[in-house]
Amino acid sequence: MTAQTVAATPAPLPSFAVRCGQTDAAPLTRVSLVHAPQRIQVYLRFGDPARITRLDPMRRIAVFLPGAIFCRVRWQANHYGTISWQIMVMQACSLWDAAQRIAGVLPGARLLLHANGKHAVRAVLPLIDAIEAQGIDPTAVSPVYWRMLNNRLAARLAMPVYTAERHTAWLARRGLQ
Repeated sequence: MTAQTVAATPAPLPSFAVRCGQTDAAPLTRVSLVHAPQRIQVYLRFGDPARITRLDPMRRIAVFLPGAIFCRVRWQANHYGTISWQIMVMQACSLWDAAQRIAGVLPGARLLLHANGKHAVRAVLPLIDAIEAQGIDPTAVSPVYWRMLNNRLAARLAMPVYTAERHTAWLARRGLQ
């Protein structure tokens, strides 16, 4: 090859994703966690983060892969007592999935269950405990069940228990897809 031929062949242009600062790696969902005793506590109730980064003694960042299901609990108090209770079950999204913007979750996640207030959170926590008591990992529970709980909670209807039969049916359905 001569010098003229090398100069005549243009270099390949980088792909659109690379030019926009995105690589071929899967996009990760970052969740901010805080622990300030007697003031605010934001922690994971369940979930399998790919990595946890400690920023300082009070703050951490949990990183989730696309499709991961996790639960974040937020509790806040002031000098007079508890002022905020919140529990959210979310699913980390891939680059092209529709996601909701949630404070402390970047770039966002699919919200499956959102319970706000003392009574709503106290209604959901025993259901999570019951799932774990059956030996079922809450991250493996059907996203449809979490959405159904959210709808039942909003309508103030009875909250169904997640059974082993329901879990087996979910695993069979997921195996067919």
